[in-house]
Amino acid sequence: MILKGYPRISESFISSEILLLEKLGIPISIFSIRQPREDFSHGHVSRIRADVTYLPEYVLPQWRTLLETNGALWRRLGSHYPRCALRAVSRSWERRGLATLRHFLQAGHLAQVRLRDSAVTHLHAHFCHTPTSVALFASELTGLPFSFTAHAKDIYTSEEGQLARKIARARFVVTCTRHNADHLARIALLFGASTPIHTIYHGIDVDFFSFGTTPPRHGPPRILSVGRLVAKKGYDDLLRALAILDQAGLDFHFTHIGSGEREMEIRRLIEHLGLGRRVSLLGTLRHDEVLAHYRQSQCVALACKVAEDGDRDGIPNVLIEAMAVGVPVVSTRVSAIPELVEDGVTGFLVEPGRPGALARAMTRVLTRPDDLGGVLGRARGRVERDFDQKRCIQRLFTLLSDALKQP
Repeated sequence: MILKGYPRISESFISSEILLLEKLGIPISIFSIRQPREDFSHGHVSRIRADVTYLPEYVLPQWRTLLETNGALWRRLGSHYPRCALRAVSRSWERRGLATLRHFLQAGHLAQVRLRDSAVTHLHAHFCHTPTSVALFASELTGLPFSFTAHAKDIYTSEEGQLARKIARARFVVTCTRHNADHLARIALLFGASTPIHTIYHGIDVDFFSFGTTPPRHGPPRILSVGRLVAKKGYDDLLRALAILDQAGLDFHFTHIGSGEREMEIRRLIEHLGLGRRVSLLGTLRHDEVLAHYRQSQCVALACKVAEDGDRDGIPNVLIEAMAVGVPVVSTRVSAIPELVEDGVTGFLVEPGRPGALARAMTRVLTRPDDLGGVLGRARGRVERDFDQKRCIQRLFTLLSDALKQP
């Protein structure tokens, strides 16, 4: 498994996947491009047995290591290495950037240090940008086949020709929504690639996120949101919707869990809207702590939208988790969210970028809780049917098992 970072709090779906694959008997080694950036991780990470190798993340601080390992690989591979290197240089020139060369050097380091004469027979990358670039170059250098899982930002901010080349070279491609699969299939068709593309939802641990909430009987209703503070999450729209609730005289308290590059901007907006007394920003928390907040909340809201650079969510895990626990969800019709949330049936959806509509949906949830029983039961049923990770992982297990059997 080639990952951009490991372990990462915001990518618990990857570590959960690795743990489940190990339990099913898939032998895994983890190759991470980045060191962990948090000083804590989710509890299940400690149960993963895979060994972890961290690659040099940047060239300049570790140029000597990269030159030594790539030089050793060159001596080992002979003329094959410079042929691969020239292709990388050509791609770097086409893209007018040095990232491609960094990815090639990282792949060379990986090939020399961990792949040559090892038991590894297949490479699988998570995210179709940097990790898959490293996987592709490592495949070219070693002859090992590779596959990859594409998620959200990595798909919609990638140059289509570059993405099509990766699809064409991969043995198979996995993505986590039908919306993503349709988009990737269009790109593949446009560029003549015939690689199979599989939709496999991430899924969650439905036993851990068991059904049942215990919100306080007294005090203001609690609205919860969990997500990174980045443009595509739409927290500016959500805060404006909360300001509408406040101006209408509706009592509530909003809690946000997560961190991100727009934190200072969001804090300024909270003050500008006069919401300081109603909002708590808790930062990043572990799964068990997040679960406790789900159980104490009357509504989970997420105002996803398409960012200016094309970045967007797939199906945010927070919505799946909230629906499993039994918290009504309010979100937007963006990307694949309607594959999970059916408006008025398993939750409530509004158009993105419309704080007024978002405010009306949250008002409905908070002021008419007795009308939500059917919605909550159907939401839990939807998660159990299509987003139970034990069922979802079986399809990936089959793909990887078949890959390991092939020469």
